[in-house]
Amino acid sequence: MYETILYEVKNQVAWITLNRPDKLNAFNEQMKVEVRNALKDAAKDHDIRSIVITGAGRAFCSGQDLQSVKEDTDYGELLRKYYNPMIREMASIEKPIIAAINGTAAGAGLSLALACDFRLATANASFIEAFIHVGLVPDSGNMYYLPRIVGHAKALELAILGEKISAEEAKNIGLITKVVPLEEWETTITHFAEKLAKMPTKAIGLIKRYMNQSWDSNLQEVLDKEAYAQRIVGQSSDHKEGINAFLNKRKSNFEGK
Repeated sequence: MYETILYEVKNQVAWITLNRPDKLNAFNEQMKVEVRNALKDAAKDHDIRSIVITGAGRAFCSGQDLQSVKEDTDYGELLRKYYNPMIREMASIEKPIIAAINGTAAGAGLSLALACDFRLATANASFIEAFIHVGLVPDSGNMYYLPRIVGHAKALELAILGEKISAEEAKNIGLITKVVPLEEWETTITHFAEKLAKMPTKAIGLIKRYMNQSWDSNLQEVLDKEAYAQRIVGQSSDHKEGINAFLNKRKSNFEGK
């Protein structure tokens, strides 16, 4: 079904693995399309309640495969046709998306990680805004997500200086959620993804939706959206289960409904 990625579903978690390890999982046209299609598959499958994006081999994603770019390439058209639809697809998914950063995340590979809801990284992972080194600007949602995650000043520093940072530094500036020792990598990512898959998915989706919209809303608009969302989840099966579990002093068994 896919040639440049691997797609697997286990325990209500969709695993999307970028699979061009000989190219450090750099994006070519086919991989961009396949990642977007995999995301669509995961979004419409009601049994899937969390999504993991990771890389095969020693890199997460090194960005655009520059060997596949022609001298007269229109980068704006490249973004509009391939990258931007992929990032918009991620933004529209009301299920938690986890970037499992197993190595280098550079350029558009870093942008891909930024568009995820959580970022867990191996202790030897590294992060670099590589665009400036080839005379380009950050893209694929990078200039939207980066300042929101690390703050305006730090985002400018990372984007303009283009210096590589370690997983530990990335954790310190709030770029990633957690640094994971190599020997605990697979177990930790699996546990984290499956934990999210057992949470109230409808509530998670509405949190994502309205927290993203809050940047462009005033207080009254946010208050109205919170009330609307709370009315929806207040009538959900998961809310009823949560209340019942609380009253009976047991662990909740959420079904994402």
